[in-house]
Amino acid sequence: MPPVPTRLLPGRSATLGANWDGLGVNFAVFSAHAERIELCLFDAAGRREIARLPMPECTDEVWHGYLPEARPGQLYGYRVYGPYEPRHGHRFNPHKLLLDPYARQLSGEVRWSDVLFGYRVGAGRADLTFDRRDSAPAMPKSVVVDDSFHWGDDRAPCVPWDRTVIYEAHVRGLTMLRQDIAPRERGTFAALADPRVVDHLQTLGVTAIELLPIHAYLQDRFLVSKGLRNYWGYSSLGFFAPEPRYLIEPWMRNELKVAVRRLHAAGIEVILDVVYNHTCEGSEMGPTLSWRGFDNASYYRLMPGEERHHINDTGTGNTLNISHPRVLQMVMDSLRYWVEQYHVDGFRFDLGTILGREPGGFDQGSGFFDAIRQDPVLSRVKLISEPWDLGPGGYQVGNHPPGFAEWNDRYRDGVRRFWRGDSGMRSDLAARLTGSAELFDRRRRRPWASVNFVASHDGYTLHDTNAYEQRHNAANGEDNRDGHADNHSNNWGVEGETDDAAVNATRAAVTRAMLATLFASAGTPMLLGGDEMARTQRGNNNAYCQDNDISWVDWARAAGPEAQLLQRFTARMIALRHRLPPLRPAVFLHGGAEVRPGLSDIAWFDQHGQTMTPDAWNEPEARTLTLRRATAAADGSVDATLLLLNADGAAHTFNLPPPAFDWSVVLDSAEPEVEEYPVSGTSVTVGAHSVLLLAVRLPA
Repeated sequence: MPPVPTRLLPGRSATLGANWDGLGVNFAVFSAHAERIELCLFDAAGRREIARLPMPECTDEVWHGYLPEARPGQLYGYRVYGPYEPRHGHRFNPHKLLLDPYARQLSGEVRWSDVLFGYRVGAGRADLTFDRRDSAPAMPKSVVVDDSFHWGDDRAPCVPWDRTVIYEAHVRGLTMLRQDIAPRERGTFAALADPRVVDHLQTLGVTAIELLPIHAYLQDRFLVSKGLRNYWGYSSLGFFAPEPRYLIEPWMRNELKVAVRRLHAAGIEVILDVVYNHTCEGSEMGPTLSWRGFDNASYYRLMPGEERHHINDTGTGNTLNISHPRVLQMVMDSLRYWVEQYHVDGFRFDLGTILGREPGGFDQGSGFFDAIRQDPVLSRVKLISEPWDLGPGGYQVGNHPPGFAEWNDRYRDGVRRFWRGDSGMRSDLAARLTGSAELFDRRRRRPWASVNFVASHDGYTLHDTNAYEQRHNAANGEDNRDGHADNHSNNWGVEGETDDAAVNATRAAVTRAMLATLFASAGTPMLLGGDEMARTQRGNNNAYCQDNDISWVDWARAAGPEAQLLQRFTARMIALRHRLPPLRPAVFLHGGAEVRPGLSDIAWFDQHGQTMTPDAWNEPEARTLTLRRATAAADGSVDATLLLLNADGAAHTFNLPPPAFDWSVVLDSAEPEVEEYPVSGTSVTVGAHSVLLLAVRLPA
């Protein structure tokens, strides 16, 4: 057993975190206001502190030291000394063991106890008091790692944006109920790499899987007290470490790299949902686990003139201070780490508006946007923002800078309302079908900037959108008050599951129509994992704390005939999107260009084949619409499509608009198993709650 070290060498400040060079480990952490920092070393079990070593140097507000002979696997933490002056934003407490903000692996879990708080919980003066109990026994430990991995011939798929189809999934929920996967692997990165899972994604035709947060995250105390779990993971405990629950064993970090490599080999990109808007430490009344103890006044946005309190633009109690150069550096270092060490292909930024907030509000030219857009690594990966937060002016759909795509909730709501049969939805649906140009067609952005979805992890699944009108969130323990109150849903006559054949037939028809609309729309389509197999959350529209069969994909249900039919239909529609260029236009179409004489790039018609007039657009009870698009190929040929939509409860005859072509029906959502066939005559019938897609190739 090596001797216990007694001191650190000066080391270097250039690279933050714990970095092994083969001979020892360099430790470096940022704190602008600390007076002293100690590195604490622990035994292999993490239970006993074996050394407490002062950091010998501080350069440019980075504290650093070098430990010779230290190796990967070493467990460590920090204690930080400085003023405990909450009214001035300082909350230093050396009795609280802190995780390294740059820790790349964690050992152990947070064991909830009042000792985790920097103040005496329950005291009359609240957070102005000072707690002297040691929190180390209740804390996980940071782990020194070796990032080496043999990537072989791994290559990023580099799928163009206009060909991208995203599948949003939860690592755990996707495979927990797969009976053909070994029990110990279910819900892990190893299961994500399973050939049967990869084959399912390939069969669907998706080109990217977007994973809900996989950064290490906290099991919130209020959930643990109710016997619930933080399932979604939007409560980051570390920005560099993978969530230990997604590993078969805590030290098997390479499982994720294996999964990425196998997905890449299948042509599928990996996008991570990341949370840089806040941390798990909550408000000033929250625990001291890492950033708060290192430098609360630097890492968090505080109320001007009332620095005791955190700004809460996120609804979680705190907001990271991305305007601070070292905090921005941490975010950028984290992003680059996941690209360079894990080969991920992009990021979806939770509450992305926060990242663009400067003291004066949201700014397209914020430090974060400027930094990421010029970064030689990050500017080349896919960047997606959730463009809203809870702060003033927080809704910024369409207002992000070039280079970013954005979740488009206007798309979700508009499509749901049209197919629900709401009045006056023709013009809104037209805007959604064409990439929401009124929102995104600026600064030379492309249609792919609109990430279109009809369901996401937050809200109803697609099945539940057509089966429930009231949220059913009692299992969350919040008296059914949480989650969205208005979901633009329709149960079609019965609330929840039913044996009524007519109701189920209508639900299935509307579901297929919504999916056909999604994959026929300009923009980037995103499919919620399991929607292709009628996944239900039993009406729960806020399943963030349901780490159970409410949230997990039910693969037994997926094997049923109705679910199998829906899977085949979804795969067929995605294949048509890949095959037919007019379904995925690379630029916004406004009808001002002709690809052939008399054939404009885009045109709108009513069901009678007549060009839409202002009166027709404003007809409140009209629930039919025809969209024609045409795209010229390099060889002079032209691909054209007709999309005929009928949200009415009865079938309608549609006259085909001039000029006449030899159209073929390539998809009929009312008859999902019918193969392609040529159109005879000048009219077609579109079933109730259905979509008909016609296509033709015009030779050069």
